[in-house]
Amino acid sequence: MKTTSAVPVPSGSRMPIRKYRPFLDTNPIDLPDRQWPSKRITKAPRWMSTDLRDGNQALIEPMDPARKRRMFDLLIKLDYKEIEIGFPAASQTDYDFVRSLIEDDAVPEDVTISVLTQSRPELIERTVEAMVGFPRATVHLYNATAPVFREVVFHADKAQTIELAQSGAREVIAQAEKRLGDETIFGFEYSPEIFVDTELDFALEACESVMDVWEPGEGREIVLNLPSTVERSTPNVFADQIEWMSRNLSRREYVALSVHPHNDRGTGVATAELALLAGADRIEGCLLGQGERTGNVDLVTLGLNLFSQGIDPGIDFSDVDAIRRTVEYCTQMETSPRAPYVGDLVYTSFSGSHQDAIKKGFTARKAKVDAAGGDEEAVVWELPYLPIDPHDVGRSYEAVVRVNSQSGKGGVAYLMSTAHALELPRRLQVEFSRIVQRHTDTYGGEINAATLWQIFADEYLPTSAAPGLEPWGRFEMRASQVSSIDDEHVELNATLTDGGETVKVQATGTGPIDAFVSALHEFDLDVRILDYSEHAMSQGRDARAAAYVEAAVDGQIVWGVGIDSSITRASYKAVISAVNRALR
Repeated sequence: MKTTSAVPVPSGSRMPIRKYRPFLDTNPIDLPDRQWPSKRITKAPRWMSTDLRDGNQALIEPMDPARKRRMFDLLIKLDYKEIEIGFPAASQTDYDFVRSLIEDDAVPEDVTISVLTQSRPELIERTVEAMVGFPRATVHLYNATAPVFREVVFHADKAQTIELAQSGAREVIAQAEKRLGDETIFGFEYSPEIFVDTELDFALEACESVMDVWEPGEGREIVLNLPSTVERSTPNVFADQIEWMSRNLSRREYVALSVHPHNDRGTGVATAELALLAGADRIEGCLLGQGERTGNVDLVTLGLNLFSQGIDPGIDFSDVDAIRRTVEYCTQMETSPRAPYVGDLVYTSFSGSHQDAIKKGFTARKAKVDAAGGDEEAVVWELPYLPIDPHDVGRSYEAVVRVNSQSGKGGVAYLMSTAHALELPRRLQVEFSRIVQRHTDTYGGEINAATLWQIFADEYLPTSAAPGLEPWGRFEMRASQVSSIDDEHVELNATLTDGGETVKVQATGTGPIDAFVSALHEFDLDVRILDYSEHAMSQGRDARAAAYVEAAVDGQIVWGVGIDSSITRASYKAVISAVNRALR
């Protein structure tokens, strides 16, 4: 035998690698004394939802007014306090929606409405006109600062770019002073677009030039939003950019430093989180990551990431399925079953080892919670493979474990317990999981709780315990009566059917089960009980009990299961189940 010394690696692809340059060769940053790696997130940022603007503009079919209103109402219900509702100068539809929120008195006093505009006087005028009457309103001004936009798209030099930003800021102030009364608390936001590709010193110059116009100070905040509109750098590089800006901005105490990450590299969430470590105060994004191309950063994932670390996100995510349903309706876009926290499969394990660990984890947690007097919050959440308690976001435990060809006894046992109240003994779990494995190998696919019951009932409960199953088995229990002979013996009288024929039997034993096994000897059957357990399946007048018997029947070791309102009859049925299976 030889051991591994070196693993073969790909020899290289035929892809056109020379077309591309490392990001740091395009827009370098040198921050050797960076501080963000040693920081930690201890509180939620300010959240800005851009679902109704950035998210909406990226849809195959943009939202109609009814869908927009439903999305807006969801954001209010979740308690978002800053919401970008559109680009009112872009179309009459957007303008009318903005005005409808005023006409319907739909905006709470503590919610800030934001609208986007380019730096053009006629657009700014139309934008501010749309905001008359809002209790709190922010105009979000942007202009292109990145070299590829300055040089290729707009053919503008740096001085022209700065002048455009400043003239836009002056126009916003003039229009706000002209049109907005004291009933509106007015705010201002500026974005150097695309920040991530803009030379840092020039991004700083653009922001400072706009601040010179706005003059932030006590009671006069400015939001400086730094977009990673096209995600092109690794998250650590973006964090360096944010820390550099945060250190070098003047009037920093009056600046809400905001980031607007997209997900082109698939690292939008990491980019946002590292930006918080680097000094960002505010994050713009969309529910479930809607937005252009691969989407804006996902506000649900960011919020629940904080929640999983014991930090209050400030947003109510207690019913993620309702959030998903609304977003899917409004956007007409489906959610991936693997989407963090909200996907159909994210609280699901198919692997047998995972299922077994989850089942043991729930058992251990229940014991700790019981010891804490039933106080769930007194016990730290520590469960294998489940970063948060599914119940906390409106999911049911029944969805945690599902069964397919990769599943083992743990998953099977968990579903039988949670869906059908049967606590299978360990050796019965092993036996039944093999039966399930044969089924999945034969038919493929996933087995849900209903199908699992069909398989179980057909194997262990021969008297048609599930709809659609044909009764089978030589013996069936009809009636029984047991009475005491003395302190150590009982007498059993029972009525069975044997191949459809009614048979009465009588026997004595040290207990009801021993007497019943003795009665079966009349049928030339050698039956010995090897293991026995029982439990109640529910409480109350209609409570049922389950009994499990491991038996040697004519030398064959099999399990039997019985279910009945009487634990004694359940025990008899379990013995009959084992015998019938041995003779099947």
